[in-house]
Amino acid sequence: MASSRDRARKLAREKLDRQLARRAGRQRRRRQIQAGLGAALALALIVGGVAWLGGAFDGDEPVDTTATDVCAWTPQNAESNPDLKDVGEPPTGGIPTEGTRPMTITTDQGAPIVVSLDLADAPCSSASLSYLASKQFFDNTTCHEITTEGAIRCGDPKGTGQGGPTYTVYNENTPLAPAPAPSASAAATPQAPLYPKGTVAMIGNPPGANGSQFLIFFKDFTPKTEPQYPIVGTVTGGLDTVAKIGKIATVANSAGDKVTPKNKITVQSITVGEPGSAPDPSASSQS
Repeated sequence: MASSRDRARKLAREKLDRQLARRAGRQRRRRQIQAGLGAALALALIVGGVAWLGGAFDGDEPVDTTATDVCAWTPQNAESNPDLKDVGEPPTGGIPTEGTRPMTITTDQGAPIVVSLDLADAPCSSASLSYLASKQFFDNTTCHEITTEGAIRCGDPKGTGQGGPTYTVYNENTPLAPAPAPSASAAATPQAPLYPKGTVAMIGNPPGANGSQFLIFFKDFTPKTEPQYPIVGTVTGGLDTVAKIGKIATVANSAGDKVTPKNKITVQSITVGEPGSAPDPSASSQS
């Protein structure tokens, strides 16, 4: 009975640690948004003040310029990176920040992969994926890498690792590195993986500048260094397809890294449903 109580206490502690980590991630994301919006608002106030002094607003109805923005997008130069594809930018406001929404990835490798996007902890990454999917950004692209970390890398329209839209979004919901073990006995206790199998995360180039590329983990992974991949969702359907893709043999890429799939993996389409909706049943029936 004592061991059962100890296990219950351990599980309770682990649950509390996860809750605290998620809370810290949300607070960090809020600070990032507030910092970006604060700079933009300061500029708007300066410009507005100059215009007011010049009488630009005389006789006009007051304009509500209060920030209802949830996200901020950083423009990227397609002239300096020809692998970028310009499809505009998502709106910065009116973005859901609660619940989940389904994303369905249809490939030529089996049943569609269904992902539950996390709107609470990764609203901007989720909004970006939804926007790009609505522009058919991912249609007929490839998953160009099977990484040594145990993940499938997709979302690059050029398949070079350098491609994406002409904007980026900052990191959201990046896992916290585990604290050093206080004792040898604690070090021997297995830790939950930071990226469990089925995790979907954004990957930026450079890290922190996330565009359209994402990772689908087909095995558990915990980095030995500071985590760099912000988690955007979890696979809820099609894990067999993910596992199948993960078994595809790889060959060396131009840099000599053995990560390029020997067989081409085609993403036929990606669709994103409305917040709180269920995946499209017609999509799950495709092979």
